[in-house]
Amino acid sequence: MVKIHPSEITPEHVYVNRRQFLIGAGAVIASWALGGCACPQEPEQQPPSGTAVPVESPQASADAGDLEDELNTFEEITTFNNFYEFSLSKTAVAGLAEDFKTSPWRVEVGGLVSNPNTFGLEDILKFEQEERIYRMRCVEAWSMVIPWNGFPLRKLLEEVEPTSDAKYVRFETLYDPEQMPGQNSSVLDWPYVEGLRLDEAMHDLTLLATGLYGKDLLPQNGAPVRLVVPWKYGFKSIKSIVGIKLVAEQPVTTWAAASPTEYGFYANVNPDVSHPRWSQASERRIGESGRRETLLFNGYGEEVAALYEGMDLEKKF
Repeated sequence: MVKIHPSEITPEHVYVNRRQFLIGAGAVIASWALGGCACPQEPEQQPPSGTAVPVESPQASADAGDLEDELNTFEEITTFNNFYEFSLSKTAVAGLAEDFKTSPWRVEVGGLVSNPNTFGLEDILKFEQEERIYRMRCVEAWSMVIPWNGFPLRKLLEEVEPTSDAKYVRFETLYDPEQMPGQNSSVLDWPYVEGLRLDEAMHDLTLLATGLYGKDLLPQNGAPVRLVVPWKYGFKSIKSIVGIKLVAEQPVTTWAAASPTEYGFYANVNPDVSHPRWSQASERRIGESGRRETLLFNGYGEEVAALYEGMDLEKKF
């Protein structure tokens, strides 16, 4: 596992005094990734969207020098967003999403489960919320590091009890063209759909996020509940989820259907497999002028590599 150093944390101005955050977070702080990115265009000379890994004993490195090492501001993270349901322009999403209604909100969970249920946002917030720091790597080759609030998806799935026939999990975003003007375009087949294998979904790093920087998620970041899968490219981390369905067959996902030669079902971060239009060997971290080496599985290989033992990751991109 490649641990995240405190100086990598993308701050909301050093996350409202990072020293306080790290000491308060105490016991277990793990790494995560910011927003699911849906990105068919060539990578911009901007920064990241990706994945992450748990951080052990971050307090040990929380010295004054780290507090000076600022990467991003909260404003940058909440104004640079891939969310095609609102706009193809990353900088236009926040304004268009400003009045997006996230309450009331329901997430229907069903399919091959013993106890199908519909969870209101109030039910989702009853799950013990954790603070996790994850790297986020976008398929466009930009990245960031974000402190999320949420809980392992596994806990929600355990509530509905997947049956032995369930092999995959299918996720669906809200379809509401009146609130989400981007859905009036034909750039993608709406509603947005993503999927994971059941073992990926049950992995402890896979999170349902309800907030970031200790605040509720903003609409442009996928409010009120989104997926965060830190070892995969950001477009796998679906936003504004209203449906979760356990299924027997691999679901047809939005980007894999729209451009199968560019966006595969697995979409694990792999610097050795280039996108057809650009290299994935390096990335630009938002707030940095240069580029950095991209890590296999976004640095979470120690935790997740065993999930793909024996698979050809180039063919299964």
